Amino acid sequence: MGPDNDTQISGFLLLGLSNYEELQTLIFAVFLSMYLITVFGNLLIILAVSADSHLHTPMYFFLTNLSFVDICFTSTTVPKMLLNIQTQSKVITYTGCISQICFSILFAGWDDFLLALMAYDRFVAICHPLHYTVIMNTQLCGLLVLMSWIMSVLNSLLQSLMVLWLSFCTDLEIPNFFCELNQMIQLACSDTFLNDTVLYVSTVLLAGGPLAGILYSYSKIITSICRISSTQGKYKAFSTCASHLSVISLFYCMVLGVYLISAANQSSQSSAVASVMYMVVMPMLNPFIYSLRNRDIKGALIRFFKRPNIKGTIVLVVKKCP
Repeated sequence: MGPDNDTQISGFLLLGLSNYEELQTLIFAVFLSMYLITVFGNLLIILAVSADSHLHTPMYFFLTNLSFVDICFTSTTVPKMLLNIQTQSKVITYTGCISQICFSILFAGWDDFLLALMAYDRFVAICHPLHYTVIMNTQLCGLLVLMSWIMSVLNSLLQSLMVLWLSFCTDLEIPNFFCELNQMIQLACSDTFLNDTVLYVSTVLLAGGPLAGILYSYSKIITSICRISSTQGKYKAFSTCASHLSVISLFYCMVLGVYLISAANQSSQSSAVASVMYMVVMPMLNPFIYSLRNRDIKGALIRFFKRPNIKGTIVLVVKKCP
């Protein structure tokens, strides 16, 4: 079925999180606050790392990319949700819906790849410390980020283009606050076998692949840490992974755990809550995890805020006119 009759679709209805009018103001305030915290928190991480030469290392290079992705990931959906609440409209155009699908898949996939790259970085740092600077050089780090970006772009383009080939019937209501790919496929009245197949295959490859890499890296890391004789050495080695391990646990617990619960309940409300958890809550918590559990980031933030006060004394010389 071609996309010839998709041009008749003017848009979809985003049902949001609640149909109660009295809750809309509260939802708007909560999500606006969470969005601002996400943007400013991740932006501070980027600025602090960029301004501190001590943090120009592969680990923090990946972290700044992760913070950038988190800002973009949240920005693909939350501003539109806030606008709909403010204007008391639930409509999103067909083009806007496809754009949300494209960018949300892009940044979700890139986020997953970056977490795997950060796990690989910790694996090299702990298991091969003497060769760390040689292996994790600037060229390799840039190439790894570029490759993860390209794979995420190709996957998002494939999924989005396949949605364009679907035909939709009269039921154009999406039980969520953004256009989610799986729910869009369920709304189609044409055959979705190919879409479902591509979705499952890409999920296994592009989500299962990084997860397998993370599990392998941390299995080697744990083995290396257990071989360290001193307790202080074990603690120091583990402390370098604590923040990243917390973010990974948060990411996969929210994406996998909450979605498994929503799939078991077959409830649109559960699916919407699951979307909030991994699309809004997780990007907001990442800066807190890295700033509170990471001594280097805390120090960089302190130096960043103190920087405007560390200025040379300005001496004004007044010359007497002849």
